[in-house]
Amino acid sequence: MVPPQKKDQFENLEKHTQWGIEFVEKYSKFVKERSEIETNYAKQIRNLSKKYQPKKNSREEEESKYTFCRSFLTTLNELNDYAGQHEVIAENLTSQILTELSRYLQELKAERKLHFHDGRKAQQHIETSWKQLESCKRRFERDCKEADRAQQYFERMDADINVTKADVEKARQQAQMRQQMATDSKNDYSSYLQKFNQEQNDHYYTIIPSIFQKLQDMEETRIERIAVCMKTFSDVDRQVLPIVGKCLDGMTKAAESIEPKADSKQVVESYKSGFEPPGDVEFEDYGQAMKRTASDTSLTNSKESKEKPSGKSKGKLWPFIKNKNKPPPAPPASSLPSPSAVPNDPQSPNQHKEPLSHRLNDFMASKPKMQCLRSLRRGLSLKLGSGPEDFSHLPPEQRRKKLQGKIDELNKDIQKEMDQRDALTKMKDVYVKNPQMGDPASVDPRLSEIGQTIEKLQFEVQKFEGWLAEVEERMPSKSDSHRRSGLFETQNNTAVSNNCAQDRESPDGSYTEEQNSETQVKVNTHPVPTSSTPEFDDEFDDEETLPTIGTCKALYPFEGHNEGTISVTEGELLFVIEEDKGDGWTRVRRNEDEEGYVPTSYVEVFLETNAKDS
Repeated sequence: MVPPQKKDQFENLEKHTQWGIEFVEKYSKFVKERSEIETNYAKQIRNLSKKYQPKKNSREEEESKYTFCRSFLTTLNELNDYAGQHEVIAENLTSQILTELSRYLQELKAERKLHFHDGRKAQQHIETSWKQLESCKRRFERDCKEADRAQQYFERMDADINVTKADVEKARQQAQMRQQMATDSKNDYSSYLQKFNQEQNDHYYTIIPSIFQKLQDMEETRIERIAVCMKTFSDVDRQVLPIVGKCLDGMTKAAESIEPKADSKQVVESYKSGFEPPGDVEFEDYGQAMKRTASDTSLTNSKESKEKPSGKSKGKLWPFIKNKNKPPPAPPASSLPSPSAVPNDPQSPNQHKEPLSHRLNDFMASKPKMQCLRSLRRGLSLKLGSGPEDFSHLPPEQRRKKLQGKIDELNKDIQKEMDQRDALTKMKDVYVKNPQMGDPASVDPRLSEIGQTIEKLQFEVQKFEGWLAEVEERMPSKSDSHRRSGLFETQNNTAVSNNCAQDRESPDGSYTEEQNSETQVKVNTHPVPTSSTPEFDDEFDDEETLPTIGTCKALYPFEGHNEGTISVTEGELLFVIEEDKGDGWTRVRRNEDEEGYVPTSYVEVFLETNAKDS
């Protein structure tokens, strides 16, 4: 009888399922390394964004005025959000794949171990049954041989006449006993054979197929779980794509918001000095006497220029003279115009003129115009460092801006102190009405201290306003520029002096507002006709106004006593032209002529995104 063959392939299945577990572990390791890569990439991107973030210093504050710098800052912020999405990818890979696969691997190993334990148990059982069947068969075979030998011995004893009857009887009994033993062994063998056949049938048709089916289900579940993890692997990336797209759109939008012209205008506004341009150098005729009077042509041209007051002046305008929406007040008659704008006075034909050789020597001895720009740059560089309290080291226009900014800062401090005083006053009133809540006298020292602080700040404001008024008086106005422009067109021989910045430059490189005494000349006593002033102003009235970026509604009334502010009433609707830059003020417009700042906390702002972007 041939023993049962191992057709169940348990060894091959055990190797295959072990390889499947190893594949799951390998895929888990792959996802883990991908998650670490995403985490490190996000960390590097965040560090890069943080590295190039603007530092809190005056230089970075100056750069923030330019659109390309603001665009770069927006790009850095969007890049930081972009890094955050890669962190989300890493977190989702860990939570949705790694954690699930780790738990599933433990379950898979336990299930595989159970199934193969059942298979080995069934295999051992069938092998044990086979061994018992073989033992029964060998015992039956041995008993049959013993019975045959006992029968043959009895027959030989019975045929032998020399053997006694007792020996024959003994041999007969022995043969019968052996025959009975063979019969019993045969019955046992037959019974166990039927039992083994039944167990073998159950083993190969019920037990083993059931175990194989469980192993197959386990393998299919493993493959299906791998497929789900691979799909999740791609879905994790796909889920962050909309936000990544928004980050990239933000970078693109920031790049498109760069305005080269606005940046160049900002440069002009930042470095506008307010100095007057040097006048024309007069022509000295060597063929005539050095001391000569005004020519007839000069007198004629002066008269012609006075006879045509209605024509618009088209003279060259210095690009750093600030435009203003409203026409400035007419200058007082006693004010001295710039030396570069004073022509030969027709009523003083015998005016003294310096010899040309002296003028040439003075001109050659003076610093060139490039030196003027270098001095200007030195003066501007002092803005970032320490300087006089009145900013006298700066050019006029820059000094005016600094003084105005200082006044605004002091006014904000005064407003804060006044708010504190009002709050303490209300607290004192509450204490007076309800003494159990506190002592009213405990507030008096603080109120006195705040009052002294307000007085000091108001004194500082008056001091800086005085300096500001002084600077604005010395700066050229529109009417002065118009007068000079008209005279430059109508006169050919003009007595001028070189008023380049070196005449105002002190030995240490700072600027002064006083004219050199050698450049002082007499004032032209004939005023320019007033009818020409409006025509000149028309050329500057087309100054570009700020676009409307939204609307706002006044929540409280605001009187607006300070310069640059505008009074509003509760419930009034206004246009927003500049949002709060972090200083607590919003710039609004009532109509074309009325605009100013109001406290941001006093209004409710409704910004229009499209208008703001445009």
